[in-house]
Formats: sequence, structure tokens, C-alpha cells
Amino acid sequence: MYKEHTVAVVVPAYNEEGFVGDVIETVPAFVDRVYAIDDCSTDDTWAEIVRNATSDGVLDVVSGDGGDADAHSHDPPTEPGAVADGGATTQPGPTVVPLRNEENRGVGGTIKHGYERALADGMDVTAVMAGDGQMDPDQLDRLLDPIVEGAADYAKGNRLSGHQYVEEMSSFRLFGNFTLSFLTKISSGYWGMMDPQNGYTAISREALERVDIENLYEEYGFTNDLLVALNTRQLRIADVSMPAVYGDEESHIEYRSFVPNLSWLLLRRFCRRLGIRYVLTDFHPLAFMYLVGTVGAGIALAGLGAAVNARADAKSLPGRLLTTALVAMVSGLCVLLAMTFDRAENENMVVTVE
Repeated sequence: MYKEHTVAVVVPAYNEEGFVGDVIETVPAFVDRVYAIDDCSTDDTWAEIVRNATSDGVLDVVSGDGGDADAHSHDPPTEPGAVADGGATTQPGPTVVPLRNEENRGVGGTIKHGYERALADGMDVTAVMAGDGQMDPDQLDRLLDPIVEGAADYAKGNRLSGHQYVEEMSSFRLFGNFTLSFLTKISSGYWGMMDPQNGYTAISREALERVDIENLYEEYGFTNDLLVALNTRQLRIADVSMPAVYGDEESHIEYRSFVPNLSWLLLRRFCRRLGIRYVLTDFHPLAFMYLVGTVGAGIALAGLGAAVNARADAKSLPGRLLTTALVAMVSGLCVLLAMTFDRAENENMVVTVE
């Protein structure tokens, strides 16, 4: 328990043999539950998780649709630190609950599984620490503080807040992270946050209950999708600066499919957020301005194509180009004004923790 709040940690793991055991062992003692979840690994990840388990009621395999298959129907112990044989002996530290997906669900699906268990067990705050050891357990309390103190409903790490942190990232990761940060700012409305790919997070039970967990994206990009969902429900977040930790772990991201899939996801979620927040919940002209800007941009592109095709008509070409330029200018101004209004509406939605 941390400051009178029960705390759970979800540890998603896919082929993290040699890492996940260390992650479980280094979870701070104030954590009540650790949901260590194997996402159908092909190595000895599951055996490593089981070796570190303190609960035997947990081998309930979860199917691909998120439902319990109940391979074993025992419930996990109700008291942190309870031993597997049900005796009175207790251990310092959290109860480790091993879980296993029946089908590979991706990192997002695995985290969703952990969130569902945390909700069922009534945990006040649920954090996520990846099974690859990239998340410093000594930073966990800094993620929990904004939530237990009521400053935010969700907290995430930020590795881009200082030069010393940025220098620890490769140029490729840095470029990708800044690009996705910009796209996620637009999509989510959290203009003051950075590093949306950071999976070191914590969320309150109230926020989990308000967000539609079942329909969140299940692959890499889960954190981006969750941010959009949180803003749609007008929940505050905290951006907590922390260093990057990279070792011998291997990334499972396939960037050729990840980038276009995530971009399309962010566009869809962006439209949904605008519709719910600024049309259905409380109408705001920024939604209309985004629409006008988008339609105008399409008209400008069509006009440019028509002007190029009409190059044989030298007399009409300047007029067509001028009209296209004016439409493009008005469209751009509409989009910029819409972004400005959106930023103003979300000005106090991000708490920065240095």
C-alpha cells in the first residue's frame, strides 16, 4: 500500500526470458499485487514468471477475446504476501499473480488483461512496468504521487524532458518519438505532454472505470490510444520526467507496419474525440473549423491538379493557381485556429512533474 492506496503493477511479457524475473523481483515492496502476464511467449518467460509467483490461484488462462478460460479456478490470495499453500506465513513485498494469455494478444491486449484483473480486485492505482527491464522501479513512486494526491488521473513517464535523457536515446528512436509525440498531441488534445510511447504508466481506478478498456487498441500504440480515450473523458494526466533505460533487450516493433497503422488509428480516434467532446457533449466551433480546413485542403489539392492539367490554357492558369492558393491559405488558417482553440480547452489537463 502506498499512502493509503492499494497499488497493482501489470508486467506484460513476450519472450522476455532473462529479464522478466528481475523486473518482478525489483518491484517496490509497497506494491500490493503484481500481475505478471505471459503473452504466449516461445521461450521460458512463463517458467520464469511462475518461479517468481507467490500465488497459485492464477493459472487461469485468458482467451484472445479477453474472457477467462478458467484453466484453474482458484482465486488469488486476498492479502498481499500470502504464500501459495495457504499457510499463515507472509513474505515482504507484493503478491505476484502469474497470468497467461491463451492467444497472443499484443502488448496492449496484455495490459488490458492486467487492468481488468486490477479492477476486479479493487486496486486503487494500477501501474505498468514492461517485462524487458527498461523501467526503473525507483521511479514508480513519482508516477503514483500525482494520482494519490489528486493532481491527475493518469501518469506517464517522459524521457524527452532534458538533454541528458535525450542523449541516451538513439537518433532513430528520437526522431520516431518526436514525430509520434506531435501526432499524438493533435489526436489526444494533450498538447503539453511529450513521449506518448512511454509505457511506464499509472492510472487510477476511477479512470479505468470511465475508459472503455475493451475497445482500446491491442498492439503497440496502446498508450497513444489510451491517451485519446482519457482526453475524450476529460481526465487529467501527469507527465513525469525520467531517464531512459536501455540494455540488451530487443524491440518487438515492426516499424513498417507500426507507423502507418498507428497514424490511421490516431486519425480515427481524433475524429471520435472531436465528435464526443466538441459536438455531442458541448458544441465548440473548433470542430467545425477542423472540418472546413480539411474540406478546403481537399479542394485546394484538387484545384492544383486541375491547374496543372490546364497548363495548355496559359490565360486561365494564373487565375486557377491564385484561387487554389487562397483556398489553401484559408484552410490552413482554419486548422491553425482550431488547434489553438483545442490547446486552450486542454490547457490545464497536463501536470508536469520534473
